[in-house]
Amino acid sequence: MKVSETLYLIVIAVSAIGCSSDNQTQDSLPCIDVRKNYPEKEIILTDIADVDYLCLNSDDDDFLYKGRIHCVTENTIVVIDDSSGSILFFSREGSPKSRFNRKGQGPEEYIDAISILVVYDEDADDVFVHQRSLFAISGNSILVYSSTGEFKRKITLPGGAAFPLIDFDDQSLFLYDMQNQQKKALRALKGTDFTSQSVDSSFYRISKTDGTVLEYVEFLCNEIDLTDFGIGNRVIHGYSRLVNSTAGLFLCNPESDTVFLYGKDKILTPIICKTPLVRNSNPRDILDDFLDTERYQFIRVQTLINSDDVLMKIPQDERYNRLNKNYIHDKQTNEIFRQKINLSDYKGKEFFITAQKTHLNGKEMLTHFELDLYELKEAYEANKLSGKLKELVATLDENKDNNVFMLVNFK
Repeated sequence: MKVSETLYLIVIAVSAIGCSSDNQTQDSLPCIDVRKNYPEKEIILTDIADVDYLCLNSDDDDFLYKGRIHCVTENTIVVIDDSSGSILFFSREGSPKSRFNRKGQGPEEYIDAISILVVYDEDADDVFVHQRSLFAISGNSILVYSSTGEFKRKITLPGGAAFPLIDFDDQSLFLYDMQNQQKKALRALKGTDFTSQSVDSSFYRISKTDGTVLEYVEFLCNEIDLTDFGIGNRVIHGYSRLVNSTAGLFLCNPESDTVFLYGKDKILTPIICKTPLVRNSNPRDILDDFLDTERYQFIRVQTLINSDDVLMKIPQDERYNRLNKNYIHDKQTNEIFRQKINLSDYKGKEFFITAQKTHLNGKEMLTHFELDLYELKEAYEANKLSGKLKELVATLDENKDNNVFMLVNFK
């Protein structure tokens, strides 16, 4: 029987842990206290993961790109070329496989490449392309192509636009409903005070075939303003609300300062939290990113800006470090540290582990980093590189080759 013929609706109303008190939260879960000055813990990346370096083949000019990896499957790496709007497919060894470009204004086309999110179901050869822009005309739909660009179907999403998009299983996708956040952003552009408006933190699973809603997961206690100031106007960030894992899905609910595991058994379990509660903090610090590995959990907390004047006082090159705190929770010892991730092959280079560059393809969980080839060449000349990374960079031409990707497979 097809998934679309077996519609069922499950609404899970979670009385969010953050609605009660800091003490109750701390007693029940591992908890990041952003008021504490946690010690820094240095971790050598190769001690906790297998690391491979890869330069995607650029002998064919059609496979040169300025963009980013969107997904890594068992056999394929999918890259978006932001400059041309092309979607490129490489083998895991870096060889070109196929490419297509369906950028345009037609009913079977995506508007631009910079704001699209791509999920690739390799077994079905289904490329799900979702326009992520809050205000895009196609924001409430997903276009499905083959890896050679053949248009297959259009999936209409319920309500407003959704972000992010997770490949849950062979029959369904999981999404986060941004409908109310869209309305908030529109009010912000009009200069309307909307601090009392609620943020509807609802997640849902849909059929890959026709978009039928199979189930909802909803949270209570969500009347929290999570808007931030950009240059000149209020903005809403796409927090990492959905993170895939081998145990199920992690649902990040910054309104309740809590990350939940939605298991394969459809049971929702709180995993980790933050204190003080966002509703009680000034400035507002929110759980922004979460990644779980066998031993470590990597957590990012972002400070929201209350006014444009405050933002402008922070030098641009210092904004990330001033507004983001990256933590590590050691599940074995229950200790919490600040992240300091180094790579023995790249002296002086530090990394932050985040969920935004992590991929789960059924057999492995990978994180990727893009290493700028010009910077690598400078590091090579300064004798800062070693091992396989040094060997690879020695063979590359910064004027002809793509950047180097580092694929991190957690042990």
